[in-house]
Amino acid sequence: MKRFAACLCVALTIYTNACFAQDKPASTEASRKIGPVSSSLFSGAQSQEENWTELNASKSGLDKSRIQFTVLGKSYFQDYTSEMVRVEWREDDPIDLYVMRPHGIAEPPVILYLYGFPADTDRFRQEAWGKTVTKEGFAAVGFFSALTGQRYHMRPMREWFVSELQESLGSSVHDVQMVLNYLAVRRDVDTNKVGMLGEGSGGTIGILAATADSRIAFVDAINPWGDWPHWLKESPVVPEKERADYLKPEFFSKVAMLDPIVYLPRLEPGKIRVEQAAGDPVTPKSVRAKFAEIASAVSVIRYADASAQVAAWTRQNWWLKEQLRPSIALPTTAEAGHEKQTSKP
Repeated sequence: MKRFAACLCVALTIYTNACFAQDKPASTEASRKIGPVSSSLFSGAQSQEENWTELNASKSGLDKSRIQFTVLGKSYFQDYTSEMVRVEWREDDPIDLYVMRPHGIAEPPVILYLYGFPADTDRFRQEAWGKTVTKEGFAAVGFFSALTGQRYHMRPMREWFVSELQESLGSSVHDVQMVLNYLAVRRDVDTNKVGMLGEGSGGTIGILAATADSRIAFVDAINPWGDWPHWLKESPVVPEKERADYLKPEFFSKVAMLDPIVYLPRLEPGKIRVEQAAGDPVTPKSVRAKFAEIASAVSVIRYADASAQVAAWTRQNWWLKEQLRPSIALPTTAEAGHEKQTSKP
């Protein structure tokens, strides 16, 4: 359990829960719940081993037509409907999706939410969170990355997100694309132009997924992980007793092509925004500097400290909503609590 060290716990508490810490999971008084209601299997069987270094899910050996899903339940709120859907496209790896749709809109634009290891699903169950992300007519879909939360099972304790970094990142990048395939079949959200908000490792996965899938039009990456030689050497997420194993050339070779630093310069200008907090204890200062240096096509938002970032997060994802639907009047950068913005042309 040492890998869940105090610094990591503090980071998660400050960065991922502060905005909605006072909200409780939705109660039966606030919503009407139904479930489970349906299940279906599209087609196909996994025919070959999945290639985690191939970002494009269609070329990875993962059968994109093999989607099994079960709607476990629905909750009806005043402004939106929330579904919990269990999807599966690889053996023994079910993924719980939280699909929130605003009332009265047939195919709303959708934003994917992927919070970093070792995040939990508490926020996806909170009515205030759902109300915020669906405001202005947007759908929201939240889920876990590989080897995280409910997806960490049937594995030896020595295998975890970082020890299996190639699998954790590669399979999660494929999952983002498969989630979009599932949503496209539902036909109740617009998957032609999608936004994605990722925090920590989720920000890394969002950048990599946007490289592979043109449906992801914009990514807001909050304190993303990357620059693996420095991140693995300096980040407190890595237990000291294991660190030497992750600094070996053979480990670097497995994750070299899963480094967002490699792909950021190739992405279309304006597609990615990187948010950084000066006091982030998880992402080393050298890594934050590398992102700012290499991201020539990226807008970099810097916060003086964690409290400034938390203040901004109380109005999270306005930038994504502005990009997906530019006509809406949303808070300005200053109103959202941003300390400084630097954009490179």
